[in-house]
Amino acid sequence: MFGDTPLIIIEDTEALEAMVEALMRTSIIGVDTEADSFHHYQERVCLIQLSDLKQDYIVDPLKIEDCSSLQRLFARPDLLTLLHGGDYDVVSMRRDFGVSFANIFDTMIASLFLGLPRIGLADLIETHFGYHIDKRYQRHDWSSRPLLEEHLHYARGDTHFLLALREILTLKLKRAGRYEAFVEECGILARREWTGRTRDPADFMRVKKSRSLDIEGRKVLRALWTWREARGQAIDRPVFKVLSDPIMVAIASERPGSEDDLHKIIRKGSSLSRKHGADLLKAVADGCADERPLPVAPAKPRKRSAPRSGPGMDQFLGPLKAWRNNLVETKKLSPVVVANNQLLKDIARLAPTTREELSEVPGIRNWQVVDFGDEILEVVSGVPKPKKSRKRKRRRGKTSPDASAPREISTDA
Repeated sequence: MFGDTPLIIIEDTEALEAMVEALMRTSIIGVDTEADSFHHYQERVCLIQLSDLKQDYIVDPLKIEDCSSLQRLFARPDLLTLLHGGDYDVVSMRRDFGVSFANIFDTMIASLFLGLPRIGLADLIETHFGYHIDKRYQRHDWSSRPLLEEHLHYARGDTHFLLALREILTLKLKRAGRYEAFVEECGILARREWTGRTRDPADFMRVKKSRSLDIEGRKVLRALWTWREARGQAIDRPVFKVLSDPIMVAIASERPGSEDDLHKIIRKGSSLSRKHGADLLKAVADGCADERPLPVAPAKPRKRSAPRSGPGMDQFLGPLKAWRNNLVETKKLSPVVVANNQLLKDIARLAPTTREELSEVPGIRNWQVVDFGDEILEVVSGVPKPKKSRKRKRRRGKTSPDASAPREISTDA
């Protein structure tokens, strides 16, 4: 499968620095990472795979004291880093090693822009090179050692084909006229920051549907969040395996005061109920008794004030979605490379009438303004503006113009 390409294992600082020196002379590198987020409380990068035109590398950061030399490698403006679905790779490499990528080519983003029917890396490799990649180790605990031959085989497969795949996808992107848009999207990916565990007092408000809770429910949610974090850290397990977000919100909403009440939310006899039922009830009680004020999560700034909302927004949103869906079907594109639902909502709120106004919509890309700007503005301009309701004001002591008209008086008892 890998032919005569040598595999070099890097397990100490000296070997890592030698690898970096060798790669400083190349202009393109395939990169992937493996982590342990499904197995441990504090996730971390456990393996870094790299490939150039001559060899494959596997770096074991768990055995290396200092990985800082990676920073100067990937910060090179003349180095193109190839990733596939690189969101996690970008943020975790920045989080764990202070690495920033100057230039990125993401093969998953390229596949989305091309409207390919299957965009997984294994699918792309099988389609273009005829090799079947076994994904059984996708959720393997990569912090476990030793690394067996099958682990190394799986890991190097995630970067070995990226350089050849990039050549194919680049040609297709340019033929489709989507290359410039793709480059812009990769630039946005390169700037992505870690948004995981921050230790902020308002972190519990990031739970989905937390804002639907009343004040007491949010205080209970805070208590449950605090318990879950402490428990996950104590047993070294991901917090979602301790208590899921939906169940946590349900408990905060219902605020059970007894085991019978709790069993209406979580099944009696379940491991969660048996192991942690008493702790959950205590967290509910603690939350209800908590008199501390709730932290205020900072609101995201808007680029324009007084956005249009309500029925007016709905009037624009329907036609915008119809336009997007028709374009997706006729051009065989992924919806996310035309406009996602959140962007369409922002456009509907602001109802721009010029390209300048369209470019101010939060989250819109330059390529979206260039490629679809005229069509979006045409859709918006074709929607009848919502009529403003006219409320008649009555002035005390004044007679209305029709005050002398006969009035119908109810005679119902």
